[in-house]
Amino acid sequence: MSVKLIDPLTLPCGVTLKNRIAKAAMTEGIGTALNQATEEHARLYGRWADGGAGLLLTGNVQVDRRFLERPGNVAIDGNGGLEALAAYAATGKQHDAQIWMQINHPGRQAGVGLEKFVAPSAIGLGNVPDAVRPLEDAEIVEIRDRFVHVARVAQQTGFTGVQVHAAHGYLLSQFLSPLTNLRDDRWGGSLENRARLLLDVTKGIRAAVGAEFPVSVKLNSSDFQKGGLTEDESCEVVRWLCDAGLDLLEISGGNYESQIMVGRNEDGTQLSRTKTASTIAREAYFLDFATRLRPLVSVPLMVTGGFRTRSAMESALAAGELDVVGLARPLCLDPDLANKLLASEIDQLPSPDDTAPIDAETGIAFYFNQIRKLAAGEDADVEIDWQEQVRRHEAFDDAAAERYQASA
Repeated sequence: MSVKLIDPLTLPCGVTLKNRIAKAAMTEGIGTALNQATEEHARLYGRWADGGAGLLLTGNVQVDRRFLERPGNVAIDGNGGLEALAAYAATGKQHDAQIWMQINHPGRQAGVGLEKFVAPSAIGLGNVPDAVRPLEDAEIVEIRDRFVHVARVAQQTGFTGVQVHAAHGYLLSQFLSPLTNLRDDRWGGSLENRARLLLDVTKGIRAAVGAEFPVSVKLNSSDFQKGGLTEDESCEVVRWLCDAGLDLLEISGGNYESQIMVGRNEDGTQLSRTKTASTIAREAYFLDFATRLRPLVSVPLMVTGGFRTRSAMESALAAGELDVVGLARPLCLDPDLANKLLASEIDQLPSPDDTAPIDAETGIAFYFNQIRKLAAGEDADVEIDWQEQVRRHEAFDDAAAERYQASA
């Protein structure tokens, strides 16, 4: 019997997702100056839970508030705010939805910080010299322990699972890539050494949360950069992750220097100009790799990026190419889309930049603004004024950055 969007999925740990639609992780930037969760998080994820998705993945929660992906990140670093986290989790569990906390460290891709940014090696974005400092061995072990600690806090405050962010060029992805990891110690060199931190984090979390709590990893299919992590290497890392007790693997790709994860090339042009014919036909950016990976893994696969029609989602599920469909940007425009897809009320998902192409920076600003409007209890802004969208986003982030720096 072919699988449909409405069908449940039981994970290896025994937890069941009520359907095959996941709200994929999107950074929100609506935390306090101390990087605590807010009422806005609870309202936002309550709306997405009402919207019908079986799984909600949070924006990346940082393990060290000295280094943030962006101002307004939530961080768990002895900074309090546990009651707000519990309220956040509670609203996300409405209607039997799963809400998993995505856990991250930005490394060299930090957008703001209280200290000089850190990375596996002293290679900044764009190879800028002296932009970052390399981590010491003891610091790497501490980062591993921070990931495990945040997973424990997630479980204790009511989140129903966790996802380790090892994609998009953030710290764990930086360790995996030979472009950003030039170390010659136990954390660098061979693929086994480059994958050590990710595997130690995953094993440590599994030991800390127990066998019945979902543990997921988001992994790049490749870095889409010459000399970076390859698909063959990703396949090998996936085998090791499955042995470490994984419940769900999400496939994505790219980093800040290769923005395939937001549907753009490095120059901001639309990804459709370079997609293979098979990927264009099947919409999702990473479905080709998931198809290749499928015979090699024993855990459910989630693919996020590019799905825009219900028929394409159903086709991929029916063919067994994936188990969970990840949706992100469309849910910023209509938080009720999952219900509409499950009821077969719609086929085409909203995507305003399909008809009015915009560069990557402007598109990101637009969708951040929609997240903030949903978090405030408002509807998405259907009137598109790109210049105003960028101005509004930059003003919000600048003010958040000032409050963060003042909190040090």
